[in-house]
Amino acid sequence: MGYSGLNLLKNAFSGHRNWPRVWRDPEPKKHYDVVIVGGGGHGLATAYYLARNHGIKNVAVLEKGWLGGGNTGRNTQVSRSNYFYPESGAFYEHSLRLFENLSQELNFNLMFSQRGILALCHSQHEMELARRWANAIHLNGIDSRMLSREEIKQRIPELNLDCRFPVWGGFVQERGGISRHDAVAWGYARAASGLGVDIIQRCEVTGMETSDSQVLSVETNRGTISADRFALCVAGHSSQLAAMAGLKLPIYSIPLQAMVTEPVRPIFNTVMLSARIHVYVSQSDRGEIIVGGGADTYASFAQRGSAQVHWDNYSAMVELLPIFGRLRMMRQWAGVCDMAPDVSPIVGKTSVENLFISTGWGTGGYKAIPAGGDTLADTIANDETHELLQPFGFDRFESGALIDEGAAAGVAH
Repeated sequence: MGYSGLNLLKNAFSGHRNWPRVWRDPEPKKHYDVVIVGGGGHGLATAYYLARNHGIKNVAVLEKGWLGGGNTGRNTQVSRSNYFYPESGAFYEHSLRLFENLSQELNFNLMFSQRGILALCHSQHEMELARRWANAIHLNGIDSRMLSREEIKQRIPELNLDCRFPVWGGFVQERGGISRHDAVAWGYARAASGLGVDIIQRCEVTGMETSDSQVLSVETNRGTISADRFALCVAGHSSQLAAMAGLKLPIYSIPLQAMVTEPVRPIFNTVMLSARIHVYVSQSDRGEIIVGGGADTYASFAQRGSAQVHWDNYSAMVELLPIFGRLRMMRQWAGVCDMAPDVSPIVGKTSVENLFISTGWGTGGYKAIPAGGDTLADTIANDETHELLQPFGFDRFESGALIDEGAAAGVAH
């Protein structure tokens, strides 16, 4: 059923008790054309684009928990394309453009708000680096402009410009913004299910049967499932799943924290970040102030972080925005980030003939969901790496053609 004002009015008379299920809950079949492991944003988007763009509908998405319960539901919802290198810029710009029309395409309100991504500069040196970054982004065909100290004060009156490291200026990508992370998962799930994709929750992959450099089937707690092609979209757990197929990945997994305050009235209509003080802040559609910052430095699969990072992030926010100092912290969580050596993704074909992978997204996985799904689906359907994914294959670690996006990703490595 399509969502519309008429349907909303019609169902209001029945107390909204007659809405159909948003997606089907089928029993797994014995065989599929494609099996996708991971029911987060990337897995669901890949399934959707396989069905919509390539007519491959005999697809299963296997999720060990519930849809969007991993990194997709454990992030800060930011979408942007202001990456320094042309390869990254082209990919994330494709993703941002897909985000701009995704609510209409999926007929599901993702609450996508292009409120701008504002990066602060705290010295003349940082201003020069920002100008270089902004100019590089312009050369990549992506919007960006510098802001003076006065323009930033006008944009964020609550900002303490004379903090420990006084604000000199900054630069902004106006088309960047935030969306509702669980709505992205639900929207893709609903659309994929409507096209015939089987979404199977509470289905954990416990092993793989392989032969002659191929995966023949996966063992799950709901039986053995075979397929012609398999894709791993499991974020921080990629190394564990890939090892079942005899594939060793050059990634490590770390927790990345975020937290929200109690809700307040709409007051902060942008996404502000500071690399020097190391924090980024926005306000959700529910009114909560969302706070994030540096990743924990230890390897872990835990969906929580250390108290020190929690303290550092909140202290940094209060230093820049003292107005929020008396708000109570309501929730804290962490995603499990899969970090590659150059902090860029590893997506596409693997040395296992019929196994594809989407990993290494680090802190950029959420903003990459539409493009990640679109390009991986194209690669699976045509058995040929999509043009936008060619720089992000395994071979770059042999050639040395790394794409070091540590600065844009906001992590040290």
